This record gives sequence, C-alpha cells and structure tokens, in this order.
Amino acid sequence: MSSIPVSEARANLPAVIASSADEAVVLERRGQRVAVVISPQRYDELMDAWEELEDVAAFDEVMAEGGPTIPWSTVKVDLGWE
Repeated sequence: MSSIPVSEARANLPAVIASSADEAVVLERRGQRVAVVISPQRYDELMDAWEELEDVAAFDEVMAEGGPTIPWSTVKVDLGWE
C-alpha cells in the first residue's frame, strides 16, 4: 500500500489510478488518511467478502435466538425437494 498527498494525487491522477491496479493507494491530507483508491476488481472482492460476513452474522444472530427448529426433512418437503 502506498500513500500520496491529495494535492499530488490531483496532479497525477492517471498514475494514481494505474498504481491502484497493483495496490491500494492511500490519499492523505495534512498527514491524515482521507481516502483509498483501489481497483474495481479489488473492490468487488471486498464487497463479496463483506456480503459473506453479513450472511454469517445474520445466521449467528438467528441461531442465538433459539426457539423451535424445523426438521430438515420437513423443509425439503415444503420446498418440493422430496
């Protein structure tokens, strides 16, 4: 991961975009991170991973609630799988 001041990134935007294909580019203003430029492919990977984590969290939440369960054989019949 590389870092670059926003003012420098503004002046060299094509180079920043090209660099983001290989690694994340952190944009800084007054020494503070303000943005990150990543490739569309990396963004898609991160969003897919985030969705998987949300699914796992939702499953864990439901499982923690407890309550009655439905046997798998009943679920298959209800779905028309048997």
